[in-house]
Amino acid sequence: MIHTKILLWMGSISAIIGLILLFSSVSFGNSMAVNWLTEQGGSSPEEYNIVMKSYINSFIVCGGILFAFGLFMNGLAYFTFLINNGDKKQQL
Repeated sequence: MIHTKILLWMGSISAIIGLILLFSSVSFGNSMAVNWLTEQGGSSPEEYNIVMKSYINSFIVCGGILFAFGLFMNGLAYFTFLINNGDKKQQL
């Protein structure tokens, strides 16, 4: 039972973080691109656009991986819960 709760918490937290990264990827990517631009001291608009899109894409990929991992962990917790409850019913 403890393992099921741990799987459920890990899955829920990683899925929530993944959703936050997915839906906030534009603002996170834009702020990181602005930081890059200030460190560079200036750049061409084309180069800035490429850097901004790459930061946005990296947040989308990381968010998608975390969200998929969270869904997998929640599904694993659900089936573990079903298997454990099925074993207890057969023993009675």
